Amino acid sequence: MNVRDAAVTTLLKIGQGGAFSTISVHQMLEKRAIAKADVGLYTELVYGTLSRELTLDYILEPFLVSQKKLDPFLRPLLRMSVYQLFYLDRIPDHAVINEAVEIAKTRGKPHIAKVVNGVLRNVLRKGKPDFSTISSTVQQISIETSHPAWLVERWIELFGEDETWQMCRLNNEPAPVTVRVNQRRTDRQEMIQLLEEQGVIAKLAHVAPDGLEIISGSVQQTDLLERGYLSLQDESSMLVASAVGAQASDRVLDSCAAPGGKAMHIAEGLTTGSLFALDLHPHKVKLLEKQAKRLELETVQTEVLDARQAGSRFEPASFDRILVDAPCSGLGVIRRKPDIKWTKRPEDLTQLPVIQRQIIEAVLPLVKAGGTFVYSTCTMDPLENEQQTEYILSQGFEFDEGFKARMPEAVQSLIGERAELKLLPTTLGTDGFYIAAFKKTI
Repeated sequence: MNVRDAAVTTLLKIGQGGAFSTISVHQMLEKRAIAKADVGLYTELVYGTLSRELTLDYILEPFLVSQKKLDPFLRPLLRMSVYQLFYLDRIPDHAVINEAVEIAKTRGKPHIAKVVNGVLRNVLRKGKPDFSTISSTVQQISIETSHPAWLVERWIELFGEDETWQMCRLNNEPAPVTVRVNQRRTDRQEMIQLLEEQGVIAKLAHVAPDGLEIISGSVQQTDLLERGYLSLQDESSMLVASAVGAQASDRVLDSCAAPGGKAMHIAEGLTTGSLFALDLHPHKVKLLEKQAKRLELETVQTEVLDARQAGSRFEPASFDRILVDAPCSGLGVIRRKPDIKWTKRPEDLTQLPVIQRQIIEAVLPLVKAGGTFVYSTCTMDPLENEQQTEYILSQGFEFDEGFKARMPEAVQSLIGERAELKLLPTTLGTDGFYIAAFKKTI
């Protein structure tokens, strides 16, 4: 399949059907309909266009006002083409326009081909807008960096204007590809050599002690994931296992475990202990089982269960360590999942904390006296993080004094007197993340 045609097909699926970008891209690549040499361009076109969606619409709008009703296929094709014209310098302008016209023709839409040709030539003639002329700071950041205005306003309130500019710009850059090495099977240096033998260049990750960063090549094209040597995971997510600090014989609960990266990382350190991995959805529990099988982890037990019902399933004070990696707004992973910007709403920041609190209330009684409780999210908002931490501290828990020492050296300087770590995307270049660790005192 033509790589640009494949990208438009994926963008249309995401825009019309509400499909998740990561799943849609994975499904397209699984079909192996795209040449191996074009995989990089395909993913860049999809994620780049999604990430710049608001900016691209701002550029296109003056040239579409005369179009009474747009064919659903037209907007993603035009967005992708304008993205190439202004944000991918290596592709000649004439090639971008000709390719877009040919895609329209191939799909049997000659009338759209004429519109595509006219609009793109007019866009190119006018050039990229001067965003600095937008008078409102919120609107300028929103349009220039393609983030919803409500989110820009919220971040300015929390982090200031300069930090918001930096985060929004960073969110439009490709995220680093990082993998976690299964230390039960090999070590990082040997893994670098194994990857190189299969055409992938990697280096030691700078934050997580089990991580590697992929410099070039596609780790998905190797057999090392399937054989259980590696797992795709961001460095910030890899820090959770250190925060939990499970001992080899501990009984551990991961109450919201899917897709399983953190659960499996913890389980890799267990020998005589056990890890119970819960999720609300049966298909996600199957994914957890698949992960455990791939990594040959016999200590993992999976179960379909709403974490809010955990108290009716398990005895009080029956776990040495519990992790609540709570369902959250996901605003720390926009760089990897740009469609989050367009699917989340301001009300999520008030509705999600209610669910988070219900899960916390259900599982706190399951921690043994002196046991460890870890709360984490992939977002940076205090409503989902520090607000929940204050509640946990009011329920017979105190901050875990050993938290800082358990964490990798790269983040220890970011941890103060409180046993919590907040990473903005700009802090270390990882996903935005929050982790807090507690000890049960009563």
